[in-house]
Amino acid sequence: MKAKITLLPGDGIGPEIVDATRQVLEAIASRSGHTFTFSTHLIGGIAIDETGVPLPDDTIVGCRSADAVLLGAVGGPKWDDPNARVRPEQGLLGMRKALKLFANVRPVKLFRGLEAASPLKAERLRGVDLVFVRELTGGIYFGQPKGKETRNGLRTGFDTMVYDEQEIRRIVELAFQVARKRGGHVTSIDKANVLATMQVWREIATEVGRENADIRLDHQLVDSAAMRLVTDPSSFDVIVSGNMFGDILSDEGAVLTGSLGLLPSASLGEGTLGLYEPIHGSAPDIAGKGIANPLGTILSAAMLLRHSLNLDEDAKTIEDVVQKVLDSGLRTADLSGGQRSLGTTEMAGAVVNAIEAA
Repeated sequence: MKAKITLLPGDGIGPEIVDATRQVLEAIASRSGHTFTFSTHLIGGIAIDETGVPLPDDTIVGCRSADAVLLGAVGGPKWDDPNARVRPEQGLLGMRKALKLFANVRPVKLFRGLEAASPLKAERLRGVDLVFVRELTGGIYFGQPKGKETRNGLRTGFDTMVYDEQEIRRIVELAFQVARKRGGHVTSIDKANVLATMQVWREIATEVGRENADIRLDHQLVDSAAMRLVTDPSSFDVIVSGNMFGDILSDEGAVLTGSLGLLPSASLGEGTLGLYEPIHGSAPDIAGKGIANPLGTILSAAMLLRHSLNLDEDAKTIEDVVQKVLDSGLRTADLSGGQRSLGTTEMAGAVVNAIEAA
């Protein structure tokens, strides 16, 4: 296969983990006879510093012309003013809109041997292997009207949660597609006992469930789902939700593994072009130190191979190799418990070596 991959290193540890992951993709290409062509573009805080905007036009062009996009991270203390006219996060939101990416797919799977890293007891973690499917382009983050004003002499903020049935249907249908290749079980998250928006959500989800009778569907209120995630996480297979609920619950689910550095994600739309990124942030406190865990980004590259390039075997090779490297006892600082650890480049090198030996 010949494929164009756009790299968006971004801010903080982004350049380090993206460079490490590029080495892994190059190793996969060499092993399987593919040709991957890479181009690099600006996004986030570094883009603001160099161009004045968080998402330059040439970045959008570079992404639209690619087969897939790999992102590091955006943001950092330098750009943290909430009242700033431009912020790094606007680049990420703008990218999702420009590429028409309406779904975030985030797997949460506990790697063998890392049970002790989780804050949950080992018995609660058995069998944890779930996927969040989060709607990305609608809901309260984008609904209108929104703003700040003075009402009756009091500073007042307001946001609007809006979903139409087309937005709901496409994300729920994607969740069913994901479940069909997994455990065949979808849990739809809402707050239908309080919010009219979520009543419509439940109605549409139920309709999609009737049309996909081979998949088991259940509904759960967001607050009880938050409790169930820590009391019985293995009971979930695919969780589908709106934008805000998914934002919160997927971060809660990420804690199950004990390290945000291990978790990948994919932002997908109606075509094959996707945006792939680790779920952790830019980690400015360790940026430039060469100690960031690259495995979440490397596993995001596995998702890139699977979803955008249809290279399932190569994706599985990366996933199997990561487990093999962890089985050998190699750890980055976030997983080492104070014991000897590998740096970013060393861990990527271990993965590359294992790919070459596979």
